[in-house]
Amino acid sequence: MIPFKKLEFGVATAIFLLLLFPLLYQSVTYNVFDMQRDYGYKFHHYHQVFDYYIHYVLPLLAQMSVVYAAFLFLNMHVIPGFLEQRRWLPGLSLAVVTLALVFLVLMVAYSYRYGYLFGVYATVRGAHMHFAKSAFTTTAFYALLYVLYYAVKHIYFQYFHGRKKVLSEPLLLGCIWAMLLVFSYGIHHREFFIVLLCGGPYYTVVFYVWYHRAFPAFYKTHHRKSILWRDLILTSMAAGILTFFFGLIAWHGSPEPLSLMVFCMFLVQFVALLPLTWWLYTTSQSRQHTMLNLQAALGRSAADLDFLRAQINPHFLFNALNTLYGTALQENAVNTSEGIQKLGDMMRFMLDENHLEKIPMHKEVAYLQNYISLQRLRTQGAADIQINVNIEENFCEHDIAPMLLIPFVENAFKYGISLRNRSRITISLSCDAEKIYFDVHNTTHTRPENDPEKEGRGIGLNNVRTRLALLYPDRHELGIRQTATEYFVHLTIHVK
Repeated sequence: MIPFKKLEFGVATAIFLLLLFPLLYQSVTYNVFDMQRDYGYKFHHYHQVFDYYIHYVLPLLAQMSVVYAAFLFLNMHVIPGFLEQRRWLPGLSLAVVTLALVFLVLMVAYSYRYGYLFGVYATVRGAHMHFAKSAFTTTAFYALLYVLYYAVKHIYFQYFHGRKKVLSEPLLLGCIWAMLLVFSYGIHHREFFIVLLCGGPYYTVVFYVWYHRAFPAFYKTHHRKSILWRDLILTSMAAGILTFFFGLIAWHGSPEPLSLMVFCMFLVQFVALLPLTWWLYTTSQSRQHTMLNLQAALGRSAADLDFLRAQINPHFLFNALNTLYGTALQENAVNTSEGIQKLGDMMRFMLDENHLEKIPMHKEVAYLQNYISLQRLRTQGAADIQINVNIEENFCEHDIAPMLLIPFVENAFKYGISLRNRSRITISLSCDAEKIYFDVHNTTHTRPENDPEKEGRGIGLNNVRTRLALLYPDRHELGIRQTATEYFVHLTIHVK
């Protein structure tokens, strides 16, 4: 909806400026005495003083400005911010206040624009009642017009948005054209009304054919400028001929001014409409190309993520099997059966949960605890190995991507445990309403020279970095510090 709101603002502003231009243009270019005579004859008939700016320009300017401002305020703020959120009381109050302001401004504007009515009515009160009735009727008309507009917009987004784009564009242009006709007719500009009546369909047809036929054929099919210019000129000529004949029906006068108008429109379309259409088409194609690239990148990221998950699972499985193997050699069958049960829980987790995008936090914690329990079985006979686990599951009701925490724990046991030297591992986990906090602190020991993984920290740690970048971009903080004898990991994930 955000792009459409920008479109609404642009169209409303364009209509306002389009209505404002002829009003100010004739005020600057035409002879003010002629304007006094053309627009003030009713004032002169009732022996009243007429001022072109006070009794015509300023009232119309106030009317257009208040309607424009009210539309923006209601459509951009009151309707989406209050009424669509079912905040009825403040929303209806703001709408009523806005319509009341429109009514007051229109009533004052009418008292100046139709000031000659003070000479028609027997009393001043009668004239003011006329202004109030006219302002109320106009305000009600604008309100009804907006309700119809909102209903059409709602129906469009409910049933047609994203389905019939090619048909929706001329429909939108047709609605804008009809609104311009209504406003131009309402402000009594016959020439402006005729220009809009002819120019609306003319430019719409030309734009539609150029945008959906001529430019796509040039860029995607023939790539020949001569054919492109042929299509552009033939389209313009055909539309111009049809516009001329339809204009004759509405003009009811000499065809010479109409011919000059069509010729000027023909020139304007190559000066303004052609570069505008080309810019819109190339921008749209560039946006589609960017979207396709993003979709391809997203597909590659998903494939990489699946590969990383498949890569992690066997690594943990082999570590667990090695742990059970060592336990079976050193301990009795009771401990071995306990280890097998925990291994079964871990394998069930990998089969049932690891393929999901998100899992409840308690399932990730259960997998973590099973892994730590297996490691405790392996090291329970060593007095110099200390394992401290502090898991606070309060407020840990979030969802998290599976297998994100275990690589750090697995790394700690892999490089922080020595059967010959004093070793310590501390694991902490806590949550609040928005974040997950995870800390791992372990001792480090010199690896044997023949250890193939001496120079690295294992595939799991590298993979989890990549997964964090893919799944929580700009929403995680990973800090790793290392000294000669200790290794620190701090991870914060913003889950909301």
